[in-house]
Amino acid sequence: MKNIVVIGAGKIGSTIARLLAHSGDYSVTVADRSKEQLDQIEKHDAISVAEIDIGDHNALVTLLTGKFAVLSAAPFHLTIAIAEAAAAARVHYLDLTEDVESTRRVKAIAEQAETAFIPQCGLAPGFISIVANDLASRFDTLDSVRMRVGALPQYPSNALNYNLTWSTDGVINEYIEPCEAIVEGHLIEVPALEEREEFSLDGVTYEAFNTSGGLGTLCETLKGKVRTLNYRTIRYPGHAAIMKALLNDLGLRHRRDVLKDILENALPSTTQDVVIIFVTVSGRREGRLVQETYANKVYSSVIAGRMLSAIQITTAASICAVLDMLAHSELPARGFVRQEEIRLDAFLASRFGHHYEQKSNAEKMAS
Repeated sequence: MKNIVVIGAGKIGSTIARLLAHSGDYSVTVADRSKEQLDQIEKHDAISVAEIDIGDHNALVTLLTGKFAVLSAAPFHLTIAIAEAAAAARVHYLDLTEDVESTRRVKAIAEQAETAFIPQCGLAPGFISIVANDLASRFDTLDSVRMRVGALPQYPSNALNYNLTWSTDGVINEYIEPCEAIVEGHLIEVPALEEREEFSLDGVTYEAFNTSGGLGTLCETLKGKVRTLNYRTIRYPGHAAIMKALLNDLGLRHRRDVLKDILENALPSTTQDVVIIFVTVSGRREGRLVQETYANKVYSSVIAGRMLSAIQITTAASICAVLDMLAHSELPARGFVRQEEIRLDAFLASRFGHHYEQKSNAEKMAS
């Protein structure tokens, strides 16, 4: 049994703890400052809770000391405090952050650390980079890598065509912060919510637009090797226009707390969701211009006796799969580890990664 600390007792943190505990190989301590949240954690012999202020560095280091790893499912603004405590306690560190600046600081911390630091282990960033790098590795030279991901309600019923399926802070952050992209071979920043496009998949029309953080470290990895690289979030048509009005016309980009309150009190959560993953890579192979596409839909389903939303499944399964690979010495045990260093076949073959392969829904296409 490896001892793990999961920071954050919300929907994703509790799901991570549940998956790990039910595997039989991990003893999990869930840490949060909210007693109310901790009281809702599943009662299980392999799960304990710790009420702690993450801002208390010494208390956090004490909690982490002697553990195998810490997994952060906390809001992105707590990332650095947790990473610093992990380095001090000499434990492995994994997180789910989409925040670009936080990841840069984690990378700096990892340079002096004695353990592995693996940020961005969720869906996007995370699994999407593993898929994109796997497709890209099949080409002699690359032309374009286009990554699209969306977590959507199966039955949209409001003007935004959206339900809250994960961190409200994370959604707001990715709609506001600048987005990295490679355009005509140059690494640049592009504005969020712009460059909107429409496409159809399985007869349903979607829109996609720039959002921050989804590329992870892939821009650095493929810089100088690809002409076009971008990441866009998938929504139902009409969503981007309303969000731009809220953020720009009403000025809520400067009042994130107000926007968060509005969204959380107006948009219900749902477990009836679908995660769409759509990656297209083109380039030269044996002198010919070729395109390959990975398309996958993951739906909410029952796992270990409990109904979980698609975003819970994909996010929690991803970080658990990476942890499992680390525990089995399939990943470097020291330093900064990028998502694109993880092999797709090994990820999907793991007991947690296989949740991405709902056989009736997954579709991989090559043309």
